[in-house]
Amino acid sequence: MTLIVEYILAALLVFGGIFGLVGSFGLLKLPQMLQRLHAPTKATTLGVGSALIASMAYFWFFEGRLSWHELMITLFLFLTAPITANFIAKAQLHREINKEDLPPTGVGTEWATYDPEVQAVSPILLDDRDPG
Repeated sequence: MTLIVEYILAALLVFGGIFGLVGSFGLLKLPQMLQRLHAPTKATTLGVGSALIASMAYFWFFEGRLSWHELMITLFLFLTAPITANFIAKAQLHREINKEDLPPTGVGTEWATYDPEVQAVSPILLDDRDPG
């Protein structure tokens, strides 16, 4: 039984290493910024997640206790990486792409980030408010 567990843990670590390597390679070699953003947020998230799951499984099978630290780190990583990638993609969209260059949404409305109904609050406007 322990040999099977060791093989599974080794496979998770190799799987994590391959995904981390692919994500890092994609970050360096892909031509456009949004493509470079996609590689590490997807591939390295799976890589780090599988390494953390392998660590958690090791402590469970060989040390006899469940380590919650790795589970919490994995959940935090899976929750924050997509949100951060979304923020970076929206910033890139506003800095580099004109509204007219975007394809139609297909639903009859504007892209949400360019929707005139959405009012962005500028910190400069907050400072210029009349306090009274």
